[in-house]
Amino acid sequence: MMKQLSSIVCRLFFITSFVLAGSSVSEKLANLLGLTLLRVYSPWRLMEFSVVALFFVIALQLREIKMSLGTKGSD
Repeated sequence: MMKQLSSIVCRLFFITSFVLAGSSVSEKLANLLGLTLLRVYSPWRLMEFSVVALFFVIALQLREIKMSLGTKGSD
């Protein structure tokens, strides 16, 4: 159960991270044209959120690898 939940959360954060990175790039391109798409956050702040989400995904993946190597070693 926990492994499935971890996998779903990992996928969700991974997709969210790329959506944030894409919106950050599109906002920066719009800013170069003198427009704005998102008035709430700057493009750099969106990119920071994207990187934080990716770090969380990496941490979850490393935890899953550690757990799988730990169970193989005990067999």
